[in-house]
Amino acid sequence: MAVEKVRCGWCLGSDAYKAYHDEEWGRAQHDDGVLFEFLILEGAQAGLSWSTILGKRDGYRRVFAKFDATKLARWDDDCLEKALLDTGIVRNRLKVWSVRTNARAFLAVQKEFGSFDRYLWNWVDGKPVLNARKDLKEVPARTELSDRISKDLLKRGFKFVGSTIIYAYLQAMGVVNDHVVDCHRYPRKAARAAG
Repeated sequence: MAVEKVRCGWCLGSDAYKAYHDEEWGRAQHDDGVLFEFLILEGAQAGLSWSTILGKRDGYRRVFAKFDATKLARWDDDCLEKALLDTGIVRNRLKVWSVRTNARAFLAVQKEFGSFDRYLWNWVDGKPVLNARKDLKEVPARTELSDRISKDLLKRGFKFVGSTIIYAYLQAMGVVNDHVVDCHRYPRKAARAAG
């Protein structure tokens, strides 16, 4: 009989959540394509549950050109209106229209810094912030770091990048590691070395 792995409590609601937690959430991500995809998905999640967005992820990939920022930056208004008709995504006008805006801002950041990865990871000197949360109740909705990044992204023209959204994004992309200490995904070697 297999022993169930200890996981962060937020992911226990479904097998899809467990797989996302085990395979993606909190892993240091450096691929600009994935960084853009999650920036859009985290913004789409605002006011909704992550399970809603996770369940529509394939729809988002299909509707939004597999999150190709270069293609999305060139979309005209008709493309955005067509996307609004697709039930494979959350059909919120402001969120859908923000995809083109964010694609353009994302490309501008890539041009300025060489990659969005370099821009994002510069905020933490290239090293993930490793927290030692014992309980989910200890995890904040936002931090001083997410406040600063959110403010900078807004200044650069991004939409749906408030501090709470950005903190969730930082967690998902592994910039901030908020796996609880009992979770099988908590990086014990790094924690031992730091202690």
